[in-house]
Amino acid sequence: MKITKESIIGDILDFDAGTAEFFFEIGMHCLGCPHSRGESIEDACAAHGTDADALVAKLNAYLENK
Repeated sequence: MKITKESIIGDILDFDAGTAEFFFEIGMHCLGCPHSRGESIEDACAAHGTDADALVAKLNAYLENK
């Protein structure tokens, strides 16, 4: 799976639940909420005031090293 800023959080979590730690690191503790699972990384990062590009890079690095 290649993650982009347009990727939906729920799809990422369904693909690999281990990715949750990267969302938690930046303060996204609402991953169980149905609304958050339908958001894109870009939208969620904007709402939480974090860098979407940095999160995408971390997630892709994690998945590539599995």
